[in-house]
Amino acid sequence: MTFSLAAKCQRTGAFGIVVSSSSICVASRCAWARAGAGAVASQNITDPALGTLGLELLGRGHTAKQVLTELVKAGDFPEFRQITVVDSSGETAHHSGSNTLGGNATASGTNCVAAGNLLKNEGVPAAMVAAFEADPGMEFAERLLRALEAGKNAGGEEGAIRSAGIKVVETLVWPTVDLRVDWHHEPIEELRRIWWVFAPQKQDYVIRAMDPTAAPSYGVPGDP
Repeated sequence: MTFSLAAKCQRTGAFGIVVSSSSICVASRCAWARAGAGAVASQNITDPALGTLGLELLGRGHTAKQVLTELVKAGDFPEFRQITVVDSSGETAHHSGSNTLGGNATASGTNCVAAGNLLKNEGVPAAMVAAFEADPGMEFAERLLRALEAGKNAGGEEGAIRSAGIKVVETLVWPTVDLRVDWHHEPIEELRRIWWVFAPQKQDYVIRAMDPTAAPSYGVPGDP
């Protein structure tokens, strides 16, 4: 039903997640990240509360393994949950409960961890990790998107994928990238298209938030 990758950029310190699913609105329920703290993916039969709790624990300086232990204990149905965590040091941890759906797997790499369920091919997470690790100098969001595309190309889910998303946090309290596609026949391809539109404007939106006097024009009618 879902495959995802959570990661830290060792070069910039950013954290991010990419995720896709046959279910609608997967990114709003499964992808959690906080600047300076880490990232959490809560999936399979999702409990979004685990994502918010995970970020709170990461923010207190807990390691990925410590956070995972607490998240497994915190919920009433850990056997239904699939959870991945990346901490501030880039260390990772993962959990797949005994009732994780269908073919499922996890894979860890340098500063990243991937997981999936109802997979057509259990090599999907490993393919995502390999794609993310391939070029550490590349723009972080691009690395994440390539990981998501690699997961699909490695087999993806058993059924049709209907939603996808990417979230990146850098030094600010809000995400500098938070793009989502819902109930689309090709959501990963559409997410890629939206990224191509957004990427050249990404820094402009940061400038507008931090210093409106230096903000570039929006380039729309009525905007000087």
